[in-house]
Amino acid sequence: MRALALVCTLNSSPAPSSSQHLATQVMAEFARHDVQGEIVRVADHDVRPGTGVNMGDGDAWPALRKKVLAADILLIATPIWLGHPSSVCQRVLERLNAESSETDDQGRPHTYGKVAAVAVVGNEDGAHKVSADVFQGLNDVGFSLAPGAVTYWVGEAMHGSDYQDLDETPDAVASTTKALAANATHLARLLADSSYPAA
Repeated sequence: MRALALVCTLNSSPAPSSSQHLATQVMAEFARHDVQGEIVRVADHDVRPGTGVNMGDGDAWPALRKKVLAADILLIATPIWLGHPSSVCQRVLERLNAESSETDDQGRPHTYGKVAAVAVVGNEDGAHKVSADVFQGLNDVGFSLAPGAVTYWVGEAMHGSDYQDLDETPDAVASTTKALAANATHLARLLADSSYPAA
């Protein structure tokens, strides 16, 4: 089993990122289930706007798309900005939209049989709303969602604390991260053994 984490922070490397910090924790839990993984910070790549598989002229999405299609589990990690997923996350969803028309020889999108999960961080409420937005987009383009497919941390409203700056991971975040990894891995293994029917 392989997992890919697309970290949708607005900041390029090597700037610190709470989204990357939480994604790293999720990937560590995947490793406990013998799932190998890779973390990619999307802002480090020139992903062009659009809804095509390849927008040309140096577009970095085709290379990232290969990683998505090679993975059994896709994790989207995003901060909350103005109550919404980051603009980088939205761009990833828009590019994934092309998968709706890219099908295998049985008429199924290549994302069928793949599992998705979400990690959300922010200094305001809204993790449920953001995960719901991302869940809908991922499901629309063919990904499956296991129970408990999100882990999140939100700081106290009107404060400037960051998840990456906490002295220790809160128990609630640690337990939801463990559940996300266990359930997503379980579903991915089931789908690997028994694929969805042809369209």
